[in-house]
Amino acid sequence: MTIIEQIIASHSGLQTVKPGDIVDVAIDTRAARDFGGANVVKNLVDNGLTIADPKKTIFTFDCNPGGSDQKYAANQHYCRLYARENGIRVYDVNAGIGTHLAIDNGLVWPGSTFVSTDSHANIMGAIASFGQGMGDQDIAAAWAKGAVWFKVPSSVRINLNGKRPASLSAKDIVLNLLSIFGANKLLGNSVEIYGEETEKFTLAERITIASMGTEMGAIIILFPTSPALINELKLITGKDYTMVTAGQDAVYEKTFDIDLSKFVTMVAKPGHPHDDTSIETVRNQKIDSGFIGSCTNGRIEDLRIAASVLRGRKVAPGVVLKIVPATDAIWTRAMDEGLIQVFKEAGVMVSNAGCAGCAAGQVGQNGPGEVTISTGNRNFDGKQGKGFVYLASPAVVAASAVAGFITTPDQIPEQPALFHATGIPGASRIARQEKEKIAKPVVVEGSVWIIPKDDIDTDMIFHNRYLTITDIREMGQYTFDNLKGFEDFAKNAKPGDIVITHKNFGAGSSRQQAVDCFQSLGISCILAESYGAIYERNAINAAMPILTYDPEVLGQAALENGDRVKVDFIAGLLTNLRTWKSVQLNKFYDAQLAIYRNGGLL
Repeated sequence: MTIIEQIIASHSGLQTVKPGDIVDVAIDTRAARDFGGANVVKNLVDNGLTIADPKKTIFTFDCNPGGSDQKYAANQHYCRLYARENGIRVYDVNAGIGTHLAIDNGLVWPGSTFVSTDSHANIMGAIASFGQGMGDQDIAAAWAKGAVWFKVPSSVRINLNGKRPASLSAKDIVLNLLSIFGANKLLGNSVEIYGEETEKFTLAERITIASMGTEMGAIIILFPTSPALINELKLITGKDYTMVTAGQDAVYEKTFDIDLSKFVTMVAKPGHPHDDTSIETVRNQKIDSGFIGSCTNGRIEDLRIAASVLRGRKVAPGVVLKIVPATDAIWTRAMDEGLIQVFKEAGVMVSNAGCAGCAAGQVGQNGPGEVTISTGNRNFDGKQGKGFVYLASPAVVAASAVAGFITTPDQIPEQPALFHATGIPGASRIARQEKEKIAKPVVVEGSVWIIPKDDIDTDMIFHNRYLTITDIREMGQYTFDNLKGFEDFAKNAKPGDIVITHKNFGAGSSRQQAVDCFQSLGISCILAESYGAIYERNAINAAMPILTYDPEVLGQAALENGDRVKVDFIAGLLTNLRTWKSVQLNKFYDAQLAIYRNGGLL
């Protein structure tokens, strides 16, 4: 049998299996990440299922180790609570990428089985282990039953013949393979890689190649074990392992003989990992940023390569290089070896261990129009941000960051490329034109929302999870969604409505969105006993009508929620149109009125 057939047979209680067989496969280690982990738990709870073996079950929080997103933070803590109740081990936000943790901690081994909500769980093929990324229901079933059904795939054999060029990295090898097979020629197959040179591949190199099996459409890329690999694993985990290789008479659907000696340094062009080209065709492409990390290139060997290029050099002016080790243990080792110091002296941003930009939960994202060169495994549009992402090896990324353009370590110029002013995107239209002046009403009428609270801060008004929003038209929907009892304010408020509240409205941060969200909804004015100092300025400068009042006047006006009122900004007068009672407010002062009539400070 092939390697995958041997592993599946041994974990399904069968002597042999063949392609097309559907069997229940016992899973040695079953993982869920912060991405998807909460849904795994929900599936278990909703269906009244329990954990088959907590000792074989783990959480790995690697997608958003910073907890910078409220939803991720909520999901992570939900998983922690479930783990405490059920005795499940958690590799928390300080640990690193789950697949690497599984290898380095001996949770997987040659011949073992592993599933995770990570689509790159097939990275385990690096050590001849069967790993699969699966959806939330699959993982929930594996947790509850200890096994999942699986269709035995056909196997393909790739023989890499010839000598490996001296400067050829593992990333170059897999990009060359992607250029040959594309994203679908190996679709649904288990791929085994053989060759005299492949037996010399280190664990890190095998991981780099195996991790991009997903991008090739393969079920998994498997390397048979070698004595060197077994020794390397023993040094990392302290455990002894047996060799795993295919049977001599193993049957492959196809066999490909490829000349490794003809492989060249490659770069994947933005949009598709399989859109690969020789680096010569994109050399000198100016870049804005670089990224070294991900499950593909975050090992200590990758960091050493980057440091060898960066030592004694500086990242080019205006270029940002971000480095994220795969695990905290690798981070610590990099610090002990002085690599972190090299990075910092070169002007690199080093982040805590995790998936980084690949999972959109950490450093590594880029903005519209930004050109990034990355060691990640994917560069789909929008995957690592809204810019353009080239994929390359750690050496090429480091060299490019120093040069300011795509290049190799042997062709770094003495002086880096500099940025030149080309104009701000969108500034081609007339920068200064007389805006149409629309007369601003000094008397407004609307229904009142009475919010009897002091110290309503800007996080209650417009939570920081929405701060990346810059289009005022999108802001209104989030108004007060973090204010208890008023979470549905934005759904029910109508243009012209008036908000009345108590002391220190708008306390907290300087965010302009906490003012603009009301303008987005068409709120005609806000009345409060007092305002946070920054908030008051922001509102006046944005021509958002705000007035103050003395505490006793609300009672005098006999106001109730929903009453229609009229407010005169110049006279400082509020009239309840239900009772026709009028009370005195503090009117606009002269500077406020002038800014208001101007349509805002600018």
